[in-house]
Amino acid sequence: MEVLGILLSLGLLMFMAYRGFSVIFFAPVFALLAAVFSGMALAPTYTEIYLPNLANYVKVYFPFFLLGAVFGKVMEESGAAKAIAKAIVSKLGTKQAMLAVVLSAAILTYGGVSLFVVAFAVYPFAASIFKEAGIPKRLLPATIALGAFTFTMDALPGTPQIQNSIPMKFFNTDLYAAPVFGTLGAIIVFVGGMLYLEWRKRKAIAAGEGYGDHTLQESEIIDDVNLPNPWLSTVPLISVLVVTLILQKMVFPHWNITAWAVQAPYKMDKAGILGTMNNWALMIALLIGIGLAFIINPKRIKGNVAKAINAGAIGSLLAVLNTASEVGFGNVIKSLPGFNSIAHALMSIKGGGSPLLSEAVTVNTLAGVTGSASGGMSIALDTFGKQYLEWGQRAGVSPELLHRVASMASGGMDTLPHNGAVITLLGIAGLTHKQSYKDIFAITVIKTLTVFLLIFAQSIIHFV
Repeated sequence: MEVLGILLSLGLLMFMAYRGFSVIFFAPVFALLAAVFSGMALAPTYTEIYLPNLANYVKVYFPFFLLGAVFGKVMEESGAAKAIAKAIVSKLGTKQAMLAVVLSAAILTYGGVSLFVVAFAVYPFAASIFKEAGIPKRLLPATIALGAFTFTMDALPGTPQIQNSIPMKFFNTDLYAAPVFGTLGAIIVFVGGMLYLEWRKRKAIAAGEGYGDHTLQESEIIDDVNLPNPWLSTVPLISVLVVTLILQKMVFPHWNITAWAVQAPYKMDKAGILGTMNNWALMIALLIGIGLAFIINPKRIKGNVAKAINAGAIGSLLAVLNTASEVGFGNVIKSLPGFNSIAHALMSIKGGGSPLLSEAVTVNTLAGVTGSASGGMSIALDTFGKQYLEWGQRAGVSPELLHRVASMASGGMDTLPHNGAVITLLGIAGLTHKQSYKDIFAITVIKTLTVFLLIFAQSIIHFV
């Protein structure tokens, strides 16, 4: 009954999310439904498990949602997004509009910018490019997802995203673990994703479909007069990347704040100080990016400062609460007895004596259940990381390969309809699951299949 309750609540949440109902309302409803099947008390489950985890997520990530949303709106109001879009289309041609969006999102993600911030930052000029090129807007979320949520998130060695850093503490590895495996995976996902998106674009255009008539989250029509220089327009985007890297890699690692940070009134966790400083780095970088976006074209932004800040701030509230609600749901599910049964059943999967297949299936499934790549992987490795490491040692599988498989598998089925990043991305674009989720799911399938394809290849040729 406990397992049935989990599966039922998950299915209902995905169904309601796909139908356009708010997960802010339904995530706790279906989390409590699963709790009923497990015989848990409703009120304490809601107030002591669901709400604290929701609140903790907001505490950590709200600044990124807020600043990222404002950054995107300022880029739009200043004309910078339109200038970049026109320059890309004029240089690469309309045929390469999708490639331009994917590469823009990929560069920012690989540079360490939060996935949610990337979605906010890229959307304004991506929408402008799609409109210039006459590509259906419904394909835009999947295009951003390919650049931000796949190969640069967890496959390419060295990516600083959390999905690549979580396995380090379990397998004593670094961000560059299994570079050949990861790079091959990134190439397959990138090429496969681009082929799929281009096919979808050609099919839509051949049917006479253009950008479409949309009213939600649409940039105002901006004429081409007084647009900023396109190279100058990229400065705010580049500054976010560069400032983040400088602060994270060159400044904060040498800034010893432990002596006062662990004392009252701050009382910071000593073990988490470096991670917190990395968060500070991105906040500072976004503030600098916003400032630069304001000043690159004062004529265009004049009179629209309040509009950009207010619109970004209001939009960020819905985005962060959508995702935080999913985090609360996932943590309720994690606390249920039936969840342990699911996890241990996945652990029993054998793959020719190697732990890679079991690890990939386990991480992928738990990421789907929780609606979170990092959440699902953390649960899987917290529970079975030591066993996978020992199993790998017996089977001759390196810790580096365990790291890379876990990382890549986490970014597969996490993007089911109830995933916070998916809901946020659709909200940013002003589209619904019915309009755009099919293509996001196709990118997800490509990403998921790639992991298992490489595991099969690894069993034959043993590359790392």
